[in-house]
Amino acid sequence: MLVGRIAAVVGGIALLVTVLGSALKTIVVPRAMPSRLTRTHFRAYRKVFDLLASPRRPYAARDRIMALYAPLALVTLPGTWVVLVIAAFTAIDWGVGINPLSEAFVTSGSSLLTLGFVRPPGLGRVAMSFLEAGIGFGLVSLMISYLPTIYGSFSRREALVGMLEVRAGLPPSPVELLQRYQRIGWLDNIDADLFQKWEQWFADVEESHTSLPALVFFRSPHPERNWLTAAGCVLDSAAIVASSVDREPTGIPDLIVRTGYLCLRRIADYFGIPYDPDPAPVAPISVSRAEFDAMWDAVAEAGVPMLADRDQAWRDFAGWRVNYDAVLIALCDLVMAPIARWSSDRPVPPRAPRQRRHVQLRGRAAGPISRRRPPTR
Repeated sequence: MLVGRIAAVVGGIALLVTVLGSALKTIVVPRAMPSRLTRTHFRAYRKVFDLLASPRRPYAARDRIMALYAPLALVTLPGTWVVLVIAAFTAIDWGVGINPLSEAFVTSGSSLLTLGFVRPPGLGRVAMSFLEAGIGFGLVSLMISYLPTIYGSFSRREALVGMLEVRAGLPPSPVELLQRYQRIGWLDNIDADLFQKWEQWFADVEESHTSLPALVFFRSPHPERNWLTAAGCVLDSAAIVASSVDREPTGIPDLIVRTGYLCLRRIADYFGIPYDPDPAPVAPISVSRAEFDAMWDAVAEAGVPMLADRDQAWRDFAGWRVNYDAVLIALCDLVMAPIARWSSDRPVPPRAPRQRRHVQLRGRAAGPISRRRPPTR
């Protein structure tokens, strides 16, 4: 019996440490630090929502269902913590001599929820009740402070996503984006008007969506908008400008592609999505040469000045796209993004073997800028 009580105390303390670690990693630590408990909680909800949002349903219905997934899982996460803390202190209370087990459960619940209808005997047990009540207050306070932060990050993310609809249509398309910039005479201003703003956006999203990973699943107010398809449109537009548009090179599209693929890779790292950290410029991509040629013809017809050597432009475009192709499509699949050109409209490519982390950080230090050849003019 004594061995069983000791095991109950040890198990209760271990469970309590797990819960507090989950709360700390999820809310307090400002970096991507996965918590197995939090991930299990969100995965359990995802399985239920995947059943409700069956692929047999129309996308509009699936989107309405999935819009509730992340908020509901997030709001109920403190409930999971509270239940587990009650279970942990129930085991501890029983292990230190509160009998029977049902009385230990009542004592734990009364202490954590600060109901106060049970006062355990002994100064040590009273002190333990105070500790449990303090933990309960702490968890609630953390969540209260957590929600404004996550919705503030959501609002910042969606501001540029909404503005992109004016420039690239809905769903966003790099072809439509370049055509509109040419039509209004702003093609020479695309760096300042679009790319520089999105460079800051990618940096903000990388920080917020790895330290607050629930944000990845928060859906845009409009069902056909999505932060990933918007990111894909901007990255493709930058890759097209850098590789194919006949203008004086500025280097800014190069920087936006690098900032964007690093952002997407960091988020993919958190969710365990594998990718090749140092792909060859000639590695296959999901965009075909025929699709590239169709894009070329469409934007050239709109008056966008294009380089003379289309073959070299295709090779340069593919050399940029290969850096974010796999992670973009995999993340679109993860969040069930609406259909958009060159991102969520194609199957997830075969997964590359997972590489060691230090290879990723060292191998791409120079990025594609160091190996890109100047376009033929």
